[in-house]
Amino acid sequence: MTSEQIAPEDARVTEALNLIRTTFAGMEGRIDPPSSMHRMTFESLREDARTKELWGIGTPLVACVILTEKPGRLYIGKLAVAEEAQGKGLARALIGMAEKRAKELGLNRLELETRVELTENHAVFTRLGFVETGRKAHAGYDRPTSITFQKQI
Repeated sequence: MTSEQIAPEDARVTEALNLIRTTFAGMEGRIDPPSSMHRMTFESLREDARTKELWGIGTPLVACVILTEKPGRLYIGKLAVAEEAQGKGLARALIGMAEKRAKELGLNRLELETRVELTENHAVFTRLGFVETGRKAHAGYDRPTSITFQKQI
């Protein structure tokens, strides 16, 4: 399956929001603080599609990601793959697409963050060539709550 960029006016913005909410729901009770996904709305995701890049795979949508250009790197956010589509290489495909986009933008690394508690995500990202580059605490926390991973390309 190939990925394609989702425009702000595309009906799949709603599908992407529902996919992110459904996929990230499994983190409830596992991560602290709660996911920023709870603050996402149709309008905020539509704005992300306008000011960042929203990409998806499938009709209906089975995987999506938000890419944000930052100095020297491309940030990968809200990577979501539907439960029934997991294990089929869709996360790998979206990471591959992100690598291609980074190169097109003249960037030489990818970056993402995942919560400390989500050890299965750490393993997946490590298998995809990412290395841990830092840990940080969300506001109001005195312990690391998030791990930053980067991949040189």
